[in-house]
Amino acid sequence: MTSYYLIGGATLLLLAFGLIMVLSASSIPSLRDGGSITSGFQNQALYALIALPVAFGISRIPVSWIRWLAWPAMLGALALQGLLFTPLAVGEGGNTAWVHLPGGVVFQPSEFGKFGLALWLGAVLATKGRLLRHWSHVIFPGLVVSAFFLGTVVYSGDLGTALIVIVLVAGALWVAGVPLSKFVVAGSVVLAAVAALVIASGNRTARVLAFLGIGEEVDPEGLGLQPQRALEGLGTGGISGVGLGASREKWLWLPAAEDDYIFAIIGEELGLLGCLLVLALFVVLAIGFSRVIARHPNPFVKITTGAIACWILGQALVNIGVVIGLLPVLGVPLPLLSKGGSALVTTIGALAVVLAFARDEPGAKDALAARRGSMRRSLAVIAPGRSRG
Repeated sequence: MTSYYLIGGATLLLLAFGLIMVLSASSIPSLRDGGSITSGFQNQALYALIALPVAFGISRIPVSWIRWLAWPAMLGALALQGLLFTPLAVGEGGNTAWVHLPGGVVFQPSEFGKFGLALWLGAVLATKGRLLRHWSHVIFPGLVVSAFFLGTVVYSGDLGTALIVIVLVAGALWVAGVPLSKFVVAGSVVLAAVAALVIASGNRTARVLAFLGIGEEVDPEGLGLQPQRALEGLGTGGISGVGLGASREKWLWLPAAEDDYIFAIIGEELGLLGCLLVLALFVVLAIGFSRVIARHPNPFVKITTGAIACWILGQALVNIGVVIGLLPVLGVPLPLLSKGGSALVTTIGALAVVLAFARDEPGAKDALAARRGSMRRSLAVIAPGRSRG
């Protein structure tokens, strides 16, 4: 049960830590938007309370059922993504990546799409097996459907999410056993496509130029504002931070402090020690993912876990890389920590799927049975009459 406890424990700790930091980072923006000081935290906590019981149920589903749900999950994800082509789509920050339903419900379909795509790739690639050595079986239907979903994400203008989807697909293909030579070819095509997308958009080009510090695009009050303020927050925190809740950057100096830049608030309030704690918890998650991939005999489990691992860990690395200035601004949340209902619910759901896989590892069922037997024997000693009844 080591994999189960590593993944479950790290998930709960990151979630609890994230709720605390959202409470701190969102307090001033919540007041600015006309709410109370805890409005942002209340919304995030509500999503967590909804997601946790559902995740507990998912973690108890047999692997065969999860595999059967892969196709409905992918079809449902594509249907949700199709809403971006309707009047329900809304934009923010240059991206039209959200859907506003009647009743005030706003969500990001691509977050559910990542979840569905990970399950679907696991089911399809596991069926292919050794046939993945041939280009035709790599392309059809895995890469075709993935490219179709990726195209809808690019249409919405969300290049950051598009890169995470590419990483997810690459992780699934790698664990499935696709030869390295095919990765070289596909990687070259992807790099060319990303470069074309950057050049085709003035906003993306400006972000990259600002990151590189080239020419007139460097504007500390424009595109350079978020990276500069994030580094100021991290630098102010030092080793132990200025104290929980004492951030200066969250006073509307750092845009998206509770969202994409919450790692900067962690660094400011809790210092290097807080940042290292976050990194250590993601390392624990990575170890748990690796154990499931290495120990489970089912190819579907291996591939799906690889896709989910690359999605969550890759997104964490990209987010932190942006905050510390190693990457241009991409606009992806920090899993389990950033404010955002769609991302939180789908990330917890994906981790619950991996927990279900961990419970199905060789020896895990015996360990669970032994634990239940031990509990029954303990109850028999404490209340023998009740146990016999």
